[in-house]
Amino acid sequence: MSNAVQLFLILLCFYLSSMFDSLEATESTPTFNNFTTSPCFEVERNALIQFKNGLNDPSGRLSSWVGENCCQWKGVGCSRKTGNIISLNLRNPYNLPCPECLMSDTEAEVYELSCLAGEINPALVKLQYLSHLDLSKNHFHGIQIPSFIGSLRKLKYLNLSYMSLSGMVPPSLGNLSSLQYLDLYALSYLYEVKPIWVSDVSWLSKLYSLKYLNLGYVNLSSASSPWQQAFSVLPSLVELHLTGCHIHDFPQSLPIVNFTSLLVLHLNENNFNSPIPRWLFNISTLIDLNLGSSNIKGPIPNNAFRKFCPIPSSIRTLSLLEELFLSSNELNGTIPEGIGQLMALTSLHLYANSWEDKISEIHFLRLKRLKYFSLSSRNKSLAFEVRQEWIPPFSLETIIITHCLVGPTFPSWLKTQKELIEIDLSKVGISDTVPGWFWKLTPQIQRLHLTSNQLHGMLPKALKFSLGTGTVNLSFNVLEGPIPLFYNVETLVLSNNHFSGPIPVNIGWKMPMLEVLDLSGNSLKGTMPASLCKLEKLTILNLSKNQLSGKIPNHWKDSKSLYTIDLSSNNLIGNVPSSLCSLPELSWLKLDNNNLSGKVFRSLKNCIKLEMLNLGQNKFTGEIPNWIGERLLSLSSLNLEANIFNGSIPTHLCRLPSLHILVLAQNNLSGLVPPCLGNLSSLNSFREYHPYPPDAHFSYLEEMELTVKGRQLEYTKTLDIVNIIDLSNNNMQGEIPEQITNLSFLVTLNLSRNQLIGNIPEKIANMKHLETLDLSCNHLSGPIPPSMSSMTFLNYLNLSHNNFSGPIPSANQFLTFTNPSSFEGNPKLCGAPLPTNCSMPNDKGEEDKVGNHKDDRTERIWFYSGVALGFVVGFWCVCGTLIVKKSWRHAYFRFVDRMKDKIYVVIAVNKARLLRKLNGEI
Repeated sequence: MSNAVQLFLILLCFYLSSMFDSLEATESTPTFNNFTTSPCFEVERNALIQFKNGLNDPSGRLSSWVGENCCQWKGVGCSRKTGNIISLNLRNPYNLPCPECLMSDTEAEVYELSCLAGEINPALVKLQYLSHLDLSKNHFHGIQIPSFIGSLRKLKYLNLSYMSLSGMVPPSLGNLSSLQYLDLYALSYLYEVKPIWVSDVSWLSKLYSLKYLNLGYVNLSSASSPWQQAFSVLPSLVELHLTGCHIHDFPQSLPIVNFTSLLVLHLNENNFNSPIPRWLFNISTLIDLNLGSSNIKGPIPNNAFRKFCPIPSSIRTLSLLEELFLSSNELNGTIPEGIGQLMALTSLHLYANSWEDKISEIHFLRLKRLKYFSLSSRNKSLAFEVRQEWIPPFSLETIIITHCLVGPTFPSWLKTQKELIEIDLSKVGISDTVPGWFWKLTPQIQRLHLTSNQLHGMLPKALKFSLGTGTVNLSFNVLEGPIPLFYNVETLVLSNNHFSGPIPVNIGWKMPMLEVLDLSGNSLKGTMPASLCKLEKLTILNLSKNQLSGKIPNHWKDSKSLYTIDLSSNNLIGNVPSSLCSLPELSWLKLDNNNLSGKVFRSLKNCIKLEMLNLGQNKFTGEIPNWIGERLLSLSSLNLEANIFNGSIPTHLCRLPSLHILVLAQNNLSGLVPPCLGNLSSLNSFREYHPYPPDAHFSYLEEMELTVKGRQLEYTKTLDIVNIIDLSNNNMQGEIPEQITNLSFLVTLNLSRNQLIGNIPEKIANMKHLETLDLSCNHLSGPIPPSMSSMTFLNYLNLSHNNFSGPIPSANQFLTFTNPSSFEGNPKLCGAPLPTNCSMPNDKGEEDKVGNHKDDRTERIWFYSGVALGFVVGFWCVCGTLIVKKSWRHAYFRFVDRMKDKIYVVIAVNKARLLRKLNGEI
């Protein structure tokens, strides 16, 4: 029996292999005929010439399309028997690694030059024997898929992928009953993604011969019929790719599941928002299933893996499954132990879900072929429980386990994994030293993440990694000792540890491949080594929150790619070297909380790409120049607080279209608050917030400390949507400009501790998103505008130590301001939460109330006198007339008598009727 099973499996492997071979052969370019004995048919040749005339061919790929014999033209294939054109393969030969790969400007230019473009001429309809048409990887700038292609009835292979097409997929493609391969993958290599959609998928059910179908990123959300009904009736379908198709419905049951040949099913990057349906696990031929990033919810069905426990006796099992993608969904509950029976599994992706309970050795019992394993739990309720002496059956190349409990000891079973290339054990509760045997693995490792644990001890003096290693991240641990040299590493993050001593003097020469260097949050001392300036590939340099001293090196001309420099919170001295502004890509310069001095703006004039400039808490002097608003047009954040700047605030700052953080507090600035600040466009319009992915790894988090709501707060991930103007602690004079109320999206306004006078602007309620308003310690006067009660976002208000007068508004938002310190120091202010009651007589207030009482008494006298006079005049106008005129008097009394008689008759009749009704009921 065992021999029979083995024979069956061998035959099955040969069968599946032959299916893939035939599919690959279908996809590949057919053998072209060198038809030289006679010219090709004139009708077909003319059709090709018309087709060529509609194309743009910058690279001359169709230069061979001359002469009589079109069968010898490049990309054209003819039948050996009839001489008709049967194949047209104009696939772009430019070698691109993947559609998701970013191309440099040079690569993009070369790629576009290699593309065909223009229009697809309908003359192709004359090629009635055409069975193979491939126009993929060209760039047609958003033209629609021609509907005439549905007339090429003999087509077996149609590839229109990566072509930058747009519009509706023509239903006429349903006429291609012989079609075996259809690829309409809609992404473009140049990222000019055009919308392609299907209005009705029912035409797909007519393609009975179809083996391969790729509708990646084609929008199926508006299809009038369910997607699964159209595809489930295709008996020959082997591969189905529906990545990113905007599919929302994932039915839990189907009347017919006819996927009898399906080997590959990709439904990733959709939004199902539902559990995994059970019918999916009845597709017994599947070997590749991808449901990643599709918002799948609920547990994995209990019976999904139960069938894998015995060697299968028929093809109706999933024992051939090689890759299982369940990452980035909302799956919860326990992970089925049956996964451990999938002997063919090479990749197991369980990352970014909400698993609970534990995963143990049983889950890996028979996974001898496993090479890739990823696991994490968003609710941090999953434990990875294996014995220290456990020897796994597999030999992994990649292991990613995060947000689970693996520790407290370092996993010793990793010692058996001799093929490891990528290791990520972040946030897994390891509180241990890293054993010496682990560092012996580094020559083969290309990515190492051990961040956010409690690793302690010292590292070896030097560590050599595999050439071109992407990232080594050991941040947020308690490692100590000197900084080692990490050879062949591109990104090195050792932040927030206890490393001490100087930065290695030769770091720039020994680690030339560095692109990101983050040593922040340690106890490093000494000066910045000059060799840092020799790192030609460096893009991010973060040495903040250390104890570095001395001057900033002045030779940065070799670091052409440097984008971010963060040297904040050190003991650096001197001025900002002018060579920093020779860096063509410098956008983020953070030098706050040092001892830097001098007139800094002389050296910053050429930093024209700066987006963020933070020079706060230094000793810089001089005036803020006008050219900032003329040259630094990309500036979105400017922080100059706690320096010795003087002069007025330049009005040219109001010209910066992206400026949304302006902090000039604690200087010697004087003059008026510029009214043109009300023109800052980024503060009177909405900016969308794009949250970071919950499991993203960051090379550098942009951060800034700002005084908000009376205390220092550190902003990181939300810094892009922080809207603040802080001019506090200066010598600003004049009134608060009315124009500043135009900033409807300003969140924090701090003008405290200046010399401002006048009233609060009446239109301040227009600042609907204001959360923090601090006007304390000025000379402002007048009443608090009652309209401020409607500012529903306002949750911090400080108006203390001014000359405000009158009652504090007592409605709506002001009911939340219960702390008297917000209003103290205003002697003429009254009402809650101050102890002074506005109704209590005191000083001039009492005289006002006495005067008010006198006015009220006079008004009452005149009111009652008017009423009495009106009564007398009205009475004698009526009664006097009746007395004087006899005829009117008689008429009046006759009218009264008639009305009395009528009322009597009505009452008598109704009374009699009521009595009869009562007697009848009795």
